[in-house]
Formats: sequence, C-alpha cells, structure tokens
Amino acid sequence: MESRMVKFYSKDSSQLAVHAMPGHFATSHSHINYYVDVTSVKTRASEANEAAKVLYSKMPKYNYIDTIVCMDGTEVIGAFLSQQIEQGGVLSTNQHETTYVVSPEINNNNQMLFRDNIKGAIAGKHVVLLLATTTTGETIRRSLECIRYYGGIVEFVASIFSTVDEVDGVEVEHLFDRSDVVNYEAYPVSECPFCKKGHAIEAMVNGFGYSKL
Repeated sequence: MESRMVKFYSKDSSQLAVHAMPGHFATSHSHINYYVDVTSVKTRASEANEAAKVLYSKMPKYNYIDTIVCMDGTEVIGAFLSQQIEQGGVLSTNQHETTYVVSPEINNNNQMLFRDNIKGAIAGKHVVLLLATTTTGETIRRSLECIRYYGGIVEFVASIFSTVDEVDGVEVEHLFDRSDVVNYEAYPVSECPFCKKGHAIEAMVNGFGYSKL
C-alpha cells in the first residue's frame, strides 16, 4: 500500500507535508478515495512545532485562551501551540497562568467525556479544538457538543487536514485541504461509487491511522 503514497506540501510552509494514498477506504462516517497520512506532522517534534506556528498565525487575536483540547493524537502539536499562545501574550484565566493541554476519553459507546479530574480544564474555559483529519465534520460536531456540555467556550477549531471550512457556523482552519490533496473525494456510504462497482474496502481509517481489512 505504501508504494502508492504521494507527498503533498503545505501552501503555508515548505517544512510541512502529508502523504496521501489512493484507494477505497472507510471512515466512521463516510467512504473516501484517499487515505491522508498526517503522522509525521503529529509526531515529529520539528514538524509539530512548525504546524503550531502556522496554526497560531491563523488564529484571531483572542483575549483569552485557557485550554487546548487535542483529538486524534495531536497532543504534541497542542503542546507547541500552547507555547505559541503564551509567548504571543494571549492571556489565560487559569490560576497558574498557563495553558491546559487535554484530550477527552472515548468510552465503549463511542461517547466523548472528561473525567472529574479534567473537568476543571473545560468548565468556563476558553478552548481551542485541535484535530488531525476532518472529512465530514461529524467529529468536530460531536467535540463541540461535548466541550459545551462541560461548560467550555470554543474559540478556535483547527485540523491538520480538512475538507470542511465550517461546522454548525464555526469556522475550521487547516494546514491542508482538498486543494492540496488533488482529487480527494468523500462519499456517503450509500453513494460510494467503489461499493457500487463491487470494490472491496481496503482499510478502516481515522485520525490515528489505518487498519487493513
């Protein structure tokens, strides 16, 4: 599978690139014709730091940012982004005057939750939501509902790769989009042209990676 990988560079930084592989893949909400691998951006310290710098440059100049909620293993970027926020002079309402970097728990029913020891990082806090890949926007929608349920105020949403620009009226910033991964398409399961032609699904994919079938 890896031999089909194509490398795409970010328009915002020549130091950032993702790999995309053509095929027939299934996410939790759709079928897609490219698997977009953002692993290096998430896990290599130098690339994660550069990603944080670019994302910070896209953020409106908020008065307060208290917490970064990281989805899909984006904690390394989140930590670097917290440094950018603090060095940029953005204030925090947190008692210790530093930014929380947290991730929700996903239970057996695929529900997102924050345990009691983490709730204080969400309730009444100004939150940045950070994701790896966004195809339909459903994960963002669920994340927004979860953060708001616990009393958080979502100020900024960003994804390494995204095919959507807004979810429920909330803008989504990104490092890569459809214009970078040429010919990328996502289909509702019932309308997938690969399924209609009888092509088997190659792998289940999400922001963490892919699992071959």
